[in-house]
Amino acid sequence: MNQRLHELMNWLKQENIDSAFITSTENVFYLSGFRSDPHERLLGIAVFQEAEPFLICPSLDVNDAKATGWEYEVIGCSDTDNPWDTLEKNMKSRVTNIHTMALEKEHVIVERYEQLINRFEGTKFIAAEEKLRQLRLIKNEKEKELLKKAAEFADFAVQTGVSEIKEGKTELDIIAAIEYELKKKGISEMSFSTMVLTGANAASPHGNPGLTKIKKGDFVLFDLGVVYEGYCSDITRTVAYDHFNEEQEKIYNTVLKAEIEAINATKPGVQAKDLDNIARNIITEAGYGQYFPHRLGHGLGIGVHEYPSVTNTNELVIQEGMVFTIEPGIYVPNVAGVRIEDDVFVTKDGVEILTAFPKELQIIK
Repeated sequence: MNQRLHELMNWLKQENIDSAFITSTENVFYLSGFRSDPHERLLGIAVFQEAEPFLICPSLDVNDAKATGWEYEVIGCSDTDNPWDTLEKNMKSRVTNIHTMALEKEHVIVERYEQLINRFEGTKFIAAEEKLRQLRLIKNEKEKELLKKAAEFADFAVQTGVSEIKEGKTELDIIAAIEYELKKKGISEMSFSTMVLTGANAASPHGNPGLTKIKKGDFVLFDLGVVYEGYCSDITRTVAYDHFNEEQEKIYNTVLKAEIEAINATKPGVQAKDLDNIARNIITEAGYGQYFPHRLGHGLGIGVHEYPSVTNTNELVIQEGMVFTIEPGIYVPNVAGVRIEDDVFVTKDGVEILTAFPKELQIIK
């Protein structure tokens, strides 16, 4: 039995929970090694204190699930089967009276919750999220290497995008070039929709790339990541095209200082809020506090946004093996938008920065 399943089963025993039904693509992958988007179909892993777990999935995915090395039963449901009948039958064959069941309550939609209530009448449903977050929080050496490789592809993607910058090219022109070159290297999936934003658009933290053309004097912001063997990267870099003005330079250097100082302060024993405050105070003292509207960073792993959230209210103590982003930004409408983001792996006395594309203010000619 893999260690992850073993730890989840031990938790069920410790908390006297009869079963768990885990349904998110990320956590099914974490527990089984099988990564799939089932769309509207049912995908999940049923776990028990003592009985053997099973994986339920669409029939068309059964062979793929078995090929990942999952050593227990794989139950397929065709498009004409009722998967909830199949789930009920197989869970109750292992544990006759299920009084308690752990679910990812943030993932299970109302319609599915009602299916479970109707089939497991009187069962108490308990949130599984906190335990799963704790299991995924500390990355092992293999996970670190996968994240590092994903970060290398992100560096390559930014370099590709920067090399495509020319006057008159659109944001979408550059995104097309980035994703084409990544696909040639075997990357089939981005960890989120690639962002290339130029000029005024860069001042929108989650802007939508379009047909805006690059002009001289623009900042161009890249925010992107790839999925490599199930693990994500996330990098942001901002460069100048042809030239920049004094205000743009001040904003850039303020963000850069905030990011470097927060990274330098990251080590086991500090609190997440301390890191956010370090960056936020630098930006505030420079006069841009109101233009830094988001948290400093977020956890990274199988999900591009996972636990923990690096905010100025989170008292979580940083531990060796955590992986998260550090990404301060300043977004002044009609002036400039700058964000600089790296992925960091916490070591015993500091961090290893996984993303490596240069951060000094670059002028692209």
